[in-house]
Amino acid sequence: MDRRWTLAGSLVTLAAVSAGCGSSGSSSASVPSATSATRSAALTAAVPRVSTATVAGLGTVLVDGHGHTLYVFEPDEHAHVTCLSACAAVWPPLFAASGRPLASGAIQASQLGSDPDPAGGRVVTYYGWPLYRYAGDSAPGTANGQAEDLNGGLWYAISPSGRVITSNPAG
Repeated sequence: MDRRWTLAGSLVTLAAVSAGCGSSGSSSASVPSATSATRSAALTAAVPRVSTATVAGLGTVLVDGHGHTLYVFEPDEHAHVTCLSACAAVWPPLFAASGRPLASGAIQASQLGSDPDPAGGRVVTYYGWPLYRYAGDSAPGTANGQAEDLNGGLWYAISPSGRVITSNPAG
């Protein structure tokens, strides 16, 4: 019986260590993870909509069709998707299943595009930046991922002019 408890304890420790992998930074917020079913549903979703909304402390930012803040990842270097695996579970990309993304609000439709995701599918881009949501944003109008240093780099909201917003409204 002692051996079973040791094995169970080892498995719990392994799970805890695995859950912490791929994440660095100062945030200690609990963030739900995306499942493969969520990713699959996102890949087959209708043509995505990109719009604008005002977020306290940031001004006008890009949002998805549900009003959730969209972010850019500094290591993408204004070029290609680099947030994969565990990173994409916390920062799900905005997928473009087919066709050009729809623009509304102050979005410059000519600046919307897509980039191949190395994990499959295409990710919506704006001024060349791949766009992501943050799993820690529980409601429209929030920007809990703003200026977070997670998964190997900094995350920022983006303005309709294509300017990366580097301010941190929390401090």
